[in-house]
Amino acid sequence: MTEDQYEGPVPRRRRRRRRLRVGRLFFTLLFLIFIIGGLYSYIQYQKGKSLAEGNAIDPGPFKGDVIDPKNPSVENYLLLGVDDDGSGKSRTDTMMVLSWNKKEGSLRLVSFMRDIYADIPGYQSYKLNTAYYLNGVQTAKDTITGMFGIPIHHYAIIDFDNFESIVDIAFPNGVEMNVKKEMSEKIGVTLMPGKQHLNGKELLGYARFRADAEGDFGRVGRQQEVLAAIKEEALRPGMLLHVPKLSGALTGYIETDLTAKEEISKALTLLMNGKPELETLTIPIEGTYRFTRYEHAGSVIELDLEKNKEALAAFLEPTTD
Repeated sequence: MTEDQYEGPVPRRRRRRRRLRVGRLFFTLLFLIFIIGGLYSYIQYQKGKSLAEGNAIDPGPFKGDVIDPKNPSVENYLLLGVDDDGSGKSRTDTMMVLSWNKKEGSLRLVSFMRDIYADIPGYQSYKLNTAYYLNGVQTAKDTITGMFGIPIHHYAIIDFDNFESIVDIAFPNGVEMNVKKEMSEKIGVTLMPGKQHLNGKELLGYARFRADAEGDFGRVGRQQEVLAAIKEEALRPGMLLHVPKLSGALTGYIETDLTAKEEISKALTLLMNGKPELETLTIPIEGTYRFTRYEHAGSVIELDLEKNKEALAAFLEPTTD
């Protein structure tokens, strides 16, 4: 009788050999997946990095605040969108602070109007968006921290031209937005009303539009909408495939005090933590400011500083012990 014709109980030794073969096959496949995944990530990272060559931003030195030992899970990021005026120096048209509470899993976004009349350390009072122009990211950080008492631990700066490229790399099918009105003046594209997927150039145009009755306040609101929409797109399962290439591109398109490894780690942490809601606040808050004019600064927003500091502190206050 041959081994194939044998119908009795399977010998223990043969069962053990089969388990060993299955185990080897499983670990071989796992190893191959790991190697292929690592190779794919490396190639995509290098592709993204090559796309961003020659786009470096020089924001000057930066020293962030120490993490508050009473709230060790909270990290605040200064987010700046800059636009070169042609002189080689940039003003910050977008100034935000993103507060990430890792314990709560919450994201809170504060937008600061660029025309706020600000006390700039070491300089004459001027519009808030001039702080970066005068002396880089540290002065912008110190101005916001000094005025509003908000600690800032890290920063990220993006040039508006680079924003278009990042969106197109990260979201090849565009970002879904509900355009509420026709927009075209001074944004380089024409947007019609309705829900649609916007590419990088269109999304930037949507975020920068201000040729309506809302002016800069409307623009700040749309910038917040854009970040919320990007967050939703970024948390979709398929986004993981684009992370390596995007991470490579970000090394040139975005200037930050974080290392590439830290950027990837924090991005993956957010992706794995579900979909935290993005709460937003605009400074100044309603009823706490007036428009005025100074000869050296032009038209500015003069605010009730104490009321805005109180509103900001309440907004950022952790909700858990």
